[in-house]
Amino acid sequence: MHILTRKDKGVLTIEFNRPDKKNSITSEMYGMIADALADGQNDPATRVVVFLGKPDIFSAGNDLVDFMNHTQDENLSERPVAKFMINLVTLTKPVIACVTGAAIGIGTTMLLHCDLIYASEKATFAMPFAQLGLCPEFGSSMLLPQTVGYQKAAEKLFFGEPFSAHEACEMGLVNRVLPDAELADFVYERAAKLAALPASSLRTTKGLIKNAHLERVREKILEENAYFSRMLLSPEAKEAFSAFFERRKPDFTKFA
Repeated sequence: MHILTRKDKGVLTIEFNRPDKKNSITSEMYGMIADALADGQNDPATRVVVFLGKPDIFSAGNDLVDFMNHTQDENLSERPVAKFMINLVTLTKPVIACVTGAAIGIGTTMLLHCDLIYASEKATFAMPFAQLGLCPEFGSSMLLPQTVGYQKAAEKLFFGEPFSAHEACEMGLVNRVLPDAELADFVYERAAKLAALPASSLRTTKGLIKNAHLERVREKILEENAYFSRMLLSPEAKEAFSAFFERRKPDFTKFA
């Protein structure tokens, strides 16, 4: 199974389990995560959700082969990835991300919808959408500037270059950076502490923090998805993906 789930003492863990492909996410995996989030939302015994990767990789983002195989199938907003997005955005229970290794693309943008983000010292982050001839997704064009400021958001989204856990923490994207060996224990200690608190208080607190902007976030996700779907079929994206698979540098100079 490429997505592992387990429940223990009120904590639902959703673990990326595809290390041979750098935890890149397929359409099937998005469906599994979406279902796990729906189950966590509807299960009164689940009080906290934890996202977990592998020691060397959190997630490399979309599986490009799988993603390109579905470009002609349907609008992005109708795919399992959209169900995953909405289920995470609307989850009323606290979500903690435990980030080890690289978080790339949606591996980073999904963190904008988590409530607490703890990273290992070796963690890195990148959002290389422009480099693939695409645009930001998962509400990141709105939420990233709100979180880190416009200039930092522009730098990270324009260039798509990797940045460290310490820089992510300084920008406000990550709550805390810990040594690799200490991270998981710390995350589950925090999760247990949340699980012991009144669930109604946490739901209300999260709602008061997020609900004022929830509809705008959903609208932004739909707007981005519409652009993203069209740009997937663009000559620039085709050049970017061809270059990626051919292990060469893309040439965008021929496009206006």
